[in-house]
Amino acid sequence: MLTALAVALAVAASAAACWLITRDRLTEQLDATLGNVSVDAAYVRALSAECNGTAPEGIRFQPTPYTIQLVSVDGGVCTSPEKSQIPAERADVAVAQGRSGGTVHTARAADGAEMRVSTVPYHGPATDALGNQVAVSVAAPMEQVTEPLNQLALVLLIVAGVGVLGAATTGLWVARAGLKPVDRLTAAVEHVARTEDLAIRIPTEGEDEIARLSRSFNSMTAALAASRDLQQQLIADAGHELRTPLTSLRTNIDLLERSERTGRAIPPADKLALLDSVKAQMGELAALIGDLQELSRTPDHASGGPGTPPVVALHEAAATALDRARLRGPSLTFDAALDPWYVRAEPAALERAVVNLLDNAVKFSPSGSTVEVRLKGGLLTVRDHGPGIPEDELPHVFERFWRSPSARSLPGSGLGLSIVARTAQQAGGGVRLRPAEGGGTLAELHLPGAALPPPEEPPAAE
Repeated sequence: MLTALAVALAVAASAAACWLITRDRLTEQLDATLGNVSVDAAYVRALSAECNGTAPEGIRFQPTPYTIQLVSVDGGVCTSPEKSQIPAERADVAVAQGRSGGTVHTARAADGAEMRVSTVPYHGPATDALGNQVAVSVAAPMEQVTEPLNQLALVLLIVAGVGVLGAATTGLWVARAGLKPVDRLTAAVEHVARTEDLAIRIPTEGEDEIARLSRSFNSMTAALAASRDLQQQLIADAGHELRTPLTSLRTNIDLLERSERTGRAIPPADKLALLDSVKAQMGELAALIGDLQELSRTPDHASGGPGTPPVVALHEAAATALDRARLRGPSLTFDAALDPWYVRAEPAALERAVVNLLDNAVKFSPSGSTVEVRLKGGLLTVRDHGPGIPEDELPHVFERFWRSPSARSLPGSGLGLSIVARTAQQAGGGVRLRPAEGGGTLAELHLPGAALPPPEEPPAAE
């Protein structure tokens, strides 16, 4: 509608300008033609005599396409025979009185015809009935101008109508074609909102804004679908991992309850073993829930609020983690060399990641072996002398709940290395595991930072 309106205004303005210019040009041509008409002096004398009643009988006037009139000083007119009289105007009288050198104007004849009149002074012997000088008017019908103008107006109207209709049709087609991707996008959004189906994709073509918006929408739905799949997988895996300790807990508690109900006492050694099993299963549940909570935290949530992570001394976090690892592996020897290194990370998450790496080494190290820990240039390495990880299992070690077939009998949730990988990624670094020379596994955690802490900001002035 806006396109059609704009085109209609433009066409109307062009048509009006064309019509006005054509009218002026045709009127100028008619005025020039009337100005070039020369009225014979004999004709003027005969017409004057005819009007004054002194013309001889039987006088005949030659036919002419123009209306010729004599205008007297008092406004009277004498019109050529068989022509409709045109009333004299003030401009014509002024010419007859000698106050004007000529005039051209449009007037309406007695029969209603619109006439273009050119009046000029006459200096010949013709006079009116009172003997006053007269002016000569030559008039021609305005049909010579109005008929072409009417035809032009009709043509312009038809052309303008076709142009506006064509513009409206073209504008509608362009609008529909341009908004079709928006309609598809709207339908896709409504479909997702109605059905929660994130598998829908919008076909995209070109590089315009709509195509970019469609690709962004496809990327968003793909990311949401992947996130939902990961969420569902996490729930399924967590449910699977929780089922084993819960089943064991239920079995042990059922045994203890049955013993109390029936009065059949369980041997003290077996009862103690049952209680130790219940305690171990509860500890495993607590560790699993803690790992799930750690994975569910966002960086802002982990730090207690939004903003840039604080600067953390990685060597101090590693030293604290080593103290905990020594308690868990009293039969192991820890060989540590930690150079100062400062990184931006969440303190609790960073310490937990280092603890997980050391716990992994403690879990797989044989009694009496050595765990080597090194921190230099932002690279923290933990090397154990255990059985190592097969090459085909290395790509899966950082997946959630993945556990090596050989380690499924050992305690753990399968989330420790996932937490390490997530913490390293949030801090802008990375982690990898690879077989160590001479056996065992070498874990490498690389975090960007500096060997010196950043300068402290001066306290704000109160």
